[in-house]
Amino acid sequence: MRNSLIIAQRELRERLENRSFIAMLFIGPLLILAFIYFLLQFGDQGKTNMKVLIVDPSGLLENKISSQESKALNYYFYDDYVEIAEFKDGKRFQEFDAMIELNEKVLINKKVFLFYREAPSIDLKMKLKFEVERRVEEVMIEQFTQLSVNAFRQIKQPLNIDFRSVYDPKNEADNSSSWVGFFFGLIILFFISLFGMTVLRGIAKDKSNRVVELMLASVKSRDMMLGKILGIGWAALLQLFVWTLLVGLGLVIFKSFFFKDIFDASSFEGIQMSEEVKNEILTNSSIAKYNAFIDLIYHRINFWVMIPHFVLLFVLSYLFYASFFSAIGATAGTESDGQQFVIPIFVVLMVSVYAGYMSVYWPDSQLAHLFLYLPFTSSMVNLINISNGFAIGSYVETLFSILILIVCAWLFLSIAGRLYKNGILAYGHTLRLRNLFQWLKKS
Repeated sequence: MRNSLIIAQRELRERLENRSFIAMLFIGPLLILAFIYFLLQFGDQGKTNMKVLIVDPSGLLENKISSQESKALNYYFYDDYVEIAEFKDGKRFQEFDAMIELNEKVLINKKVFLFYREAPSIDLKMKLKFEVERRVEEVMIEQFTQLSVNAFRQIKQPLNIDFRSVYDPKNEADNSSSWVGFFFGLIILFFISLFGMTVLRGIAKDKSNRVVELMLASVKSRDMMLGKILGIGWAALLQLFVWTLLVGLGLVIFKSFFFKDIFDASSFEGIQMSEEVKNEILTNSSIAKYNAFIDLIYHRINFWVMIPHFVLLFVLSYLFYASFFSAIGATAGTESDGQQFVIPIFVVLMVSVYAGYMSVYWPDSQLAHLFLYLPFTSSMVNLINISNGFAIGSYVETLFSILILIVCAWLFLSIAGRLYKNGILAYGHTLRLRNLFQWLKKS
């Protein structure tokens, strides 16, 4: 093991002396931050004006919302019940952009549903929330209390308006959290492809220039292979650490300087309400999402859970795939042989992408459950499941999947070690499956 660590240190030092590696330590995070900046900058592109149908069969609001007319919002009242499907497809409702369902229960549960055809902008959501909430307050004050408006508003609870698409009223298509796990999984696959090929090229280079013949005189073949894998793996972990640190710092800078106005309620100048009310709405209501990407990045991703699992799954997946890359590099007789045998590995990596797609859209399918336990695809599926959150009982599946990945990584590293030992000194041959089986049988 000591020799493996010495070789690993040499590999790491070689990477640190490479200018392109140092450059990518900073270029990679900058590209990611540029992409995030674009999403944050242009994430709120919803409708800026709406015709809103208020379904109020009990006449609770008395056909009145706001005393001030608004160019952005036009309200129309309907004194009967309307089904969502009828609003979506009925000809007489096609002129309306959104429908608010209102009944007498709103005075108790403080819950209102708004179904839209096209998502409203941040400012419009704020205005809708403010005007409907204020009108409901007036009704409550009139019917249930003898308090003044100001006194009531000091003890009242905020109204929760749930904004949903009329085409997805149950919010079943909201899989943004799944895409977070998918993104983390893609990073793992990207690094495996990049550094796995580095392992292959490094072994093939040592083999072609006959360096291994000298090293094998004092180092065991398995120690050489493990040292190569560990050294390049350390370089990958270093790059991941720097990327995570710089991207995290960039997100803090975005929030504090570049997009400070988005997180400040005073920026909503188009809405006539006090600063206290604006801050109250942003703090207490479900529309405090600014835009979907800000809500996702700054509020819905549990980085304290995602990052440890991401690092663990990356290490295990890297060791698992690196065994294949090292075995190909050691047993290939020519450079073209190595390239041909790498193709199946990249096909498997593409299957991992497909497994992630399946897990995002059909997480309960049998195929998605199968991908969870296959070592080739388990990292991607596990990260998607973790990003969605999990109950205590369901986490057992994740632990079992990780255990399978650990066992498979150890098993295939052992197989790769035997192939490395028997194939590293073979030159000029055409690599065939028959050769691999023969080398596996040798001690």
